[in-house]
Amino acid sequence: MNAAEELLGKNALARHGPRSALICGDMQLRYSDLAAQVRRAADAVLTLGLRPGERVLLLMRDTPELAAAWLGVVRAGGVAVALNTKLSEDDYRHIRTDSAARLTLIEDVFATARPDLTREFAAQGGLAVAGDSDVVQAIDWRAALAAARDDAQACEVAGGDPAFWLYSSGTTGRPKGIVHTHANLLCAGMGQREVLGLGPDDRVLATSKLFFSYALEHGLLGPLSIGATAILYPDWAEPDPICALVERWRPNAFYSVPSFYRRLLDVPQRARAALSEVRYFVSAGERLPVSINEAWQRATGREILGLYGMSETFCVAMMTPPGTVRGPRTGKPLAGVGAQLRDEAGTEVRVGTPGVLWLRHPSLAVGYANRPEATREQFVDGWFCTRDVFVCDVDGFYAHQGRSDDFIKVAGQWVQPGDVEEAVLAAPEIAEAACVPVTDEAGFERLALFVVPATAAAAALDAAQNACEAQLPRFKRPRWVRAVTEIPRTATGKMQRFKLREMLEQELLARG
Repeated sequence: MNAAEELLGKNALARHGPRSALICGDMQLRYSDLAAQVRRAADAVLTLGLRPGERVLLLMRDTPELAAAWLGVVRAGGVAVALNTKLSEDDYRHIRTDSAARLTLIEDVFATARPDLTREFAAQGGLAVAGDSDVVQAIDWRAALAAARDDAQACEVAGGDPAFWLYSSGTTGRPKGIVHTHANLLCAGMGQREVLGLGPDDRVLATSKLFFSYALEHGLLGPLSIGATAILYPDWAEPDPICALVERWRPNAFYSVPSFYRRLLDVPQRARAALSEVRYFVSAGERLPVSINEAWQRATGREILGLYGMSETFCVAMMTPPGTVRGPRTGKPLAGVGAQLRDEAGTEVRVGTPGVLWLRHPSLAVGYANRPEATREQFVDGWFCTRDVFVCDVDGFYAHQGRSDDFIKVAGQWVQPGDVEEAVLAAPEIAEAACVPVTDEAGFERLALFVVPATAAAAALDAAQNACEAQLPRFKRPRWVRAVTEIPRTATGKMQRFKLREMLEQELLARG
């Protein structure tokens, strides 16, 4: 078997060959055309010396060229590793060394933006550039494609053989490689089939980037698995062009993150009118504030469905079915997904009691690359410890409470930062909020709240103080409240709370 062949081989093309597989800008690519490009990409990487199981790094924008190259590597029996396009040069060096990559494929815009790194990688060998390049040692990727055959057989592999790695977003340290198999890849589209009932006549748009598992599944591989059309946006999403994309191509399902939904609410109603015609909106990546979902329903007449998954599961683990959105619900586990909430002793907790979520999942990774201790710690007897805290209600719905290491004990009582953020986000003066623990001068953990003003900083600070006093018990009220221009986030949209904590610690240290 070969997962890329399952998606785009003879049987798939017999069903969907003439249909549109990808839309990008003015380009519409049929399934048959994409399959031919994938076959050429596979032949090209084999000609360049790729052997089964070897890794290929891809630093490219979200275009059909990236999709064909990624799937071509998998078809050739290699391991595709799409890279976050906003990492530091040190992180790229780390990933290249950590993965022992045979080839690195870089689009010319990134080669031009990072000339020193490009020349360094070229000197080490195995660098291909897609587009214009003045690096002498670099391979011309597009010339290699032009010379490649499109009739070679796919590499025969086992379902448990590696197909792709996902590198974690690196919220607290170096990105780590998460190893997924061909069998994992074939699970793509679970929620799109089971919960939303999407099919070949549907169009799907994800605003996150394809190096992120959420978008890789729902914005590319899932749509291909059901014969649907994936709408790609090459660059980083901004509200105005995304609204224009929705207006032009009318997706049926729209996948984004909470912070981007908040930004879309700031777009004038006429510019985002087409959003009201989207059938399904889905949110993942972090906890979706109830206030944003309520504002979205008022603005568009549509609810935002919760979704939860991790890079370690690749595919969605739980989702809120349409019509069941209630308060902070994240969702119910999909068919075939096992979920348990456990306490610190590893004992399963009762309904209504917070616990750390453990998952058994059909697309669970085999572990972390080069990290046997971390693999043994989190991958146990077919279960994975997510380190996320949830509560399950009597109806079987799970509600995300936050990361287990985000919980803070204040005055002897546990506090989840999301509760503080939720209390202030309903205020119109506040665009975003983040709560973090900071150690005070006496050595006790206290809360600090950072808010992004919607207009004036003074008004946002007053609104935050008033909301906290009105809605939170004393032990949950932050000791420090600060206004910032933005909340630091990873490229996948997750808050980097540690950066805010460091900012305040430096301020307090300077005061003495």
